[in-house]
Amino acid sequence: MKFLIVFVALFALALAAPAEVQNLRLASEVGPESYKFGYENSDGASHDEQGVVKNLGADNEGISVTGSYKFIGDDGVIYEVTYIADENGFQPQGAHLPVAPSV
Repeated sequence: MKFLIVFVALFALALAAPAEVQNLRLASEVGPESYKFGYENSDGASHDEQGVVKNLGADNEGISVTGSYKFIGDDGVIYEVTYIADENGFQPQGAHLPVAPSV
C-alpha cells in the first residue's frame, strides 16, 4: 500500500512539473549602424527588436530602438508590450499597462 501511495505521489509530481522550454526561432543581425534580433520559445514568449543609429557623426548622435515582446503570465493571459526607445526615453505600450493622465 505504501508503494502505491508513493508511486501515485511521484506520478502526480511528474505531471505537474513544467515542460522544458524549447527555442523555436532565434535570429540576429548586427551591422555597424544597425542591429536586429528576435526569438520565439515554445512557452509562448517572444521578443523582436531593431535599432538604428540616428544622426551619425553629429553631436546629437544616438540610437533609436523599436521592438515588442510577449509572454504568458502566471494567470494564463498573454501579455504583449511594444516599445520605442530613443532620445525621448523608453516608451512602452500595452493593453495591461497603466496610462498616465494627460496634463
